Amino acid sequence: MVRVLLSLMWLLASVSLASAQDLQSILQTHAQEVAKPSRNSVGVVLDDMVASGLPQVPVFLEQWIARSVWQDDATGLFYIASEDDNTLTLRDVDSGEETTASSEVFSQLRPNGGVRRVIGTALVQFQLSDPDPVRRQAALDSISRRSDASQLEPLLAALAGEDDPALRARKEQLINFLTARFGDDPEQRVAAIASLSSDTSVEARAVLSQILAVDSGVASAQPAGNIARILDPMEDRAASYEDLVEAGLAPAIVPASEVRAALEANIVDGRVGGIPLAQLNRQDRRDDAYRALARDGIVPPLVTQDDITTALQNAVFYEVYDEDDPIITNAARATLDAIQTRVGWAQTLDLTLDGLSLASIYFLAAIGLAITFGQMGVINMAHGEFIMMGAYTGYVVQLILPNYTVSLIVALPLAFAITFGAGIVMERLVIRHLYHRPLETLLATFGISIALQQIAKNIFGTQARPLTSPDWLGGALVISDVIQISYIRIAIFVLALVFLFALLYILKRTRLGLEVRAVTQNPGMAASMGINPDRINMMTFGLGSGIAGVAGVGIGLYAQVTSEMGANYIVQSFMTVVVGGVGSVFGTLAGAGLIGFLQKGIEWLNPSNTLAAQTYMILFIILFIQFRPKGIVAPKGRAAAD
Repeated sequence: MVRVLLSLMWLLASVSLASAQDLQSILQTHAQEVAKPSRNSVGVVLDDMVASGLPQVPVFLEQWIARSVWQDDATGLFYIASEDDNTLTLRDVDSGEETTASSEVFSQLRPNGGVRRVIGTALVQFQLSDPDPVRRQAALDSISRRSDASQLEPLLAALAGEDDPALRARKEQLINFLTARFGDDPEQRVAAIASLSSDTSVEARAVLSQILAVDSGVASAQPAGNIARILDPMEDRAASYEDLVEAGLAPAIVPASEVRAALEANIVDGRVGGIPLAQLNRQDRRDDAYRALARDGIVPPLVTQDDITTALQNAVFYEVYDEDDPIITNAARATLDAIQTRVGWAQTLDLTLDGLSLASIYFLAAIGLAITFGQMGVINMAHGEFIMMGAYTGYVVQLILPNYTVSLIVALPLAFAITFGAGIVMERLVIRHLYHRPLETLLATFGISIALQQIAKNIFGTQARPLTSPDWLGGALVISDVIQISYIRIAIFVLALVFLFALLYILKRTRLGLEVRAVTQNPGMAASMGINPDRINMMTFGLGSGIAGVAGVGIGLYAQVTSEMGANYIVQSFMTVVVGGVGSVFGTLAGAGLIGFLQKGIEWLNPSNTLAAQTYMILFIILFIQFRPKGIVAPKGRAAAD
């Protein structure tokens, strides 16, 4: 008998073990809950699936969420299926064997959104330890989007076996977040909250904000609980009194129309509330009549402004934390304040980088003008079109050379050569006849500017053309969640530095630079020393135009390449040169820095209106020039006298 019982027990254990390795058996055990799940009933099914540890469970859960699970109406078996017309391609949930059948004898499982979220939470437990790092990352992303107390234990269990450093750090961060919000031990929660003080990420701030979430309320006396702050009801009397009425602590305000209707409805023998009709032409008597009706219970009581003030002063308006433990909320508040301080410094640094980037762009756009206008005194309104020509040169080169790195290397010197030649042609044909005649030069170059824009429209059309940066310039340098700068802007900054040092070298260390400075300061004396002023003027104008062309390639990587793109920079270029100091390279650099940082600062104060920011910037520059007409770096010596 004992031997028979032992045999039966062994047989039952074997059957149970076999069933544990069979997902279909688990599904059949809970067939009703699987076919028509609810948020309350699906948990039992998921617990059994998780406990089984079967490798096919996460696949089934993924398909269940995607509504790709079907049930055979005749046998009740569940399959993973895809539908094509009225034909289903069925896959066995355990073996993966595929068959086909008509969809008319199958029912599709359609769990609602709430059930899918519960299934997704269970699926995360499998994905956290999945061999595929992509799946583990997806599980962590899911936890970060929908944090829940039930996810803390699976995360802790999955941490020990994590061999990927990045994923391990992410798991530790999420464990900190979940412990801070849902931990059972207050000391552990406080420690987790304190560890977030150096984390300036949006997620960390969101966790602390959720711990510090509050509900507003009103009471007749000081309330109990973890009070966040006491509110001043006088800041918004109307809204505060509505809260009192909703809480049942004050009578509702009777509208004037209802007061009038009540008085009209209760006229008895020429009186209302004992007051003759002839006296109701005064507000105070109408109020007295209405109060008399209210004392008799005929109408609701009248609420005056004095009554509202008294009611508000006698009530307590407050905000109470959702978190009951004040130790937790105090720690969260202190940590969030520390993070906000760090974020403030980070935002300042980020704003500084933005200003530096914009200053680099303005310096690139203005450095060529600093030569033609600053050194030669020529007001060249077509300077922006040389920038445009350089940008279009880069675009054409990319059409010929699809390798963006090679095309960029070719485009930079080619843009210089083309715009250098265009500048020389312009100087020989137009500018040389207009020296020392600034008004005529301005009008002539303005006409050339319009002509060049129209030529560009005829050749390239009116649509913006792409000047694509190489892959190594894509993306951004991310220092933190707050501080980041695109690689293109870094490249433009480097290009601006290269131009700065190259131009300083040319002007200070080369024969051409010496001759340019000589002709600029005293053309007659320079000519007597054997220098040809006409040739130097031509070369100087060509150099400034060529630099504008190279700047156009750099700016084109950042801005849209259109026929009007030069017009967007001509005003800032002239402001940069004038504010910095005419004739000074360092002045141009200082002017670009002032204008770039000023514009970014104004945009930060008024981020919704960039046009207003530019207007305020121009007004500031006008005032600046009134007090310092020679610019930041004023010319010295004979140049200053000129």
